[in-house]
Amino acid sequence: MPAINLRVTGSVQGVFYRAATQEKAKELSLSGWVKNCPDGALEIFAEGSDEALTELTNWCHHGPDTAEVDGVEIKEVEEEGLKSFEIV
Repeated sequence: MPAINLRVTGSVQGVFYRAATQEKAKELSLSGWVKNCPDGALEIFAEGSDEALTELTNWCHHGPDTAEVDGVEIKEVEEEGLKSFEIV
């Protein structure tokens, strides 16, 4: 199963980005997690179908209405076999 790691920068903390990411990932049947980084960015790990990962990545470029995204870095990574999508 494909897996990606995303790093989202901009005004993305304190604007419900993590909760909105979790909701979008569940809608897309993705597993993984999202967390705040100490430098103000967000890190997302997601695994699932290529189509769903592409849709999540596209969504991350704007995020929820309250966010201001400056950039999204994407890396392909090894799958972890997770069963849910959590906020950590």
